[in-house]
Amino acid sequence: MKLFVGLGNPGAKYARNRHNIGFMAVDRISQDHSFGPWKSKFQAEIAEGRLGREKVLLIKPQTFMNRSGQSVGEAMRFYKLDSTDVTVFHDELDLAPGKVRVKAGGGHAGHNGLRSIHEHISPAYDRVRLGIGHPGRKEMVSPYVLGDFAKADSDWLEDVLRGVSDGAAHLVDNESGKFMNAVALRTAPPRSSKTPQPSQSAPKPAPEPEVDERSAMQKLLDKFK
Repeated sequence: MKLFVGLGNPGAKYARNRHNIGFMAVDRISQDHSFGPWKSKFQAEIAEGRLGREKVLLIKPQTFMNRSGQSVGEAMRFYKLDSTDVTVFHDELDLAPGKVRVKAGGGHAGHNGLRSIHEHISPAYDRVRLGIGHPGRKEMVSPYVLGDFAKADSDWLEDVLRGVSDGAAHLVDNESGKFMNAVALRTAPPRSSKTPQPSQSAPKPAPEPEVDERSAMQKLLDKFK
């Protein structure tokens, strides 16, 4: 069994925040892969389903971001899992909007949700880093991440969420390369290499003129027939 944890803050007022892109990611996985209904357990909303041959539990902690580790730790202990069975989907300031990266272990880089998970289960878990960009100055970070995505972000955000959902089963199999390929097919699809066909209404080429092979004398005789 695997735990897929989306990070965010509970409540309608935070639903479209940049900080909640982790919630959005697991919501899309649940929707696209026909997971069961969301239920309340482990101080979180959880949904059960399968990705490939593996059972997966989706988790959206309802403790607010800076205490996310409490619910993750509870679920992990209940199912007797290891921290390496956990994958966390979270917003990433250090990646440009629309960029996605997979990381195994490492630091929390000041992210309050990751810091809490570190404290409760150790740093040895996988992360899917979902780029939201940086506002430019440190003092602007809090209002930026707690601000809603702009309308202009809608297209790339939709592509990222679809790509993450498409590749989710590869994460279960620890095939991060295949996961990234699935994301790339949504966020940077290859251009068509087909040669354009000529239009059906294009004018036909003019017929070549017929060649008169008669001699000069024959032409003169034919003229007076």
